[in-house]
Amino acid sequence: MKKLVVLMVLATSLAACSRTEQGAAVGGLGGAAVGAAVANDPVEGAVVGGAVGAVAGALIGRATEPGRCRYRGRDGRVYIARCPEGY
Repeated sequence: MKKLVVLMVLATSLAACSRTEQGAAVGGLGGAAVGAAVANDPVEGAVVGGAVGAVAGALIGRATEPGRCRYRGRDGRVYIARCPEGY
């Protein structure tokens, strides 16, 4: 039951993230799990796998939102709009 609650909280918090952030989070968690499972040293495997997974996930997530940039308004809110010309 505790695992279900933790997963629901994580899923809810990811809903507010951009595709790049979601990709980095999912890639990092997946990479850490795989790295820990296949490495001789589970801690080192989780760290390396998590880092590689996060970078790969962020790149894949960024590729799914072409031409979109994130801006922070004066009120602190983040919004996504078309990127400036030549960006």
